[in-house]
Amino acid sequence: MPARANPVPPGTRVLFLGHASTIIEMDGVRLVTDPVLRRLVGPLYRRIPQPLSGPLIDPDAILISHLHLDHYDPRSLRLFRRDTPVLVPSGAGLSLRWSGFREVHELRPGERLRLGPVEIVGTEAKHRGTRHPLAARTPSLGYVISGSHSVYFAGDTGFFPRITEVWPRRLDVALLPIAGIGPLMPEFKHMSPRHAVKAMELLRPRLVVPIHWGTYHLPGTALLRMGPDFHRRAPFVFKAQAAALEPDVHTVMLRPGETLSVEDALEGHAAHAALGTAASPTRFEAEWAGPGVPGDTP
Repeated sequence: MPARANPVPPGTRVLFLGHASTIIEMDGVRLVTDPVLRRLVGPLYRRIPQPLSGPLIDPDAILISHLHLDHYDPRSLRLFRRDTPVLVPSGAGLSLRWSGFREVHELRPGERLRLGPVEIVGTEAKHRGTRHPLAARTPSLGYVISGSHSVYFAGDTGFFPRITEVWPRRLDVALLPIAGIGPLMPEFKHMSPRHAVKAMELLRPRLVVPIHWGTYHLPGTALLRMGPDFHRRAPFVFKAQAAALEPDVHTVMLRPGETLSVEDALEGHAAHAALGTAASPTRFEAEWAGPGVPGDTP
């Protein structure tokens, strides 16, 4: 791996940038997932501030789950050096090479890549990842990053019972999508809060961080019957339904731009699991949970 200008401090962290864009740091390795960072991407517009580019400096690799425009944006990828390794689903490599990246690794579910002290394995995802209707069909992937901890990035997927097969041991952290980009997205293509909780019940990770919610929206969706709060409601619906699994499985809601220290969260999780109590609400939950939101149904 090349020398970096921005070294990774010790420990394991997850920085949520919004939608499916995250930064995962583990054992001195920095990974960026599905970096889509612009204000406008096709017909989608970003309802939260654009993330600062500072934390994105010199990642060791970029993980792309599939080629839909809200997960693969060539203009956002211009932030990165073209010698940065990129992991993509099988058949999607040509698009990245057209974008100028010189080291592209195409993975199928179960295939692995060693990157310094961590290993990355591709996992199944139930989501057609074709770029546009006339393009060749390409699949979608999730990824498990393992080293001192294990972090599952599900990418974009509908619920599927074989999600239990993504990792043979108990996961430390699962980054699970909980919504689409509008109220009419079918559940078989995107996990709803209800289906994300079903996946959580099967996986039983120690920690869950909801992703893929409240960032990119289609114009006019705030005017539909679900009202202007639809886009911020999904994480609280999920949190309310996932509460039944506390304290065995703890949900940590991150505001876009916030970072989770995995070591600190696991230590707190173990303490609350031993006592049989749920963790206290985060600052994000206290500030954003409006009256009636946690009890809403999907």
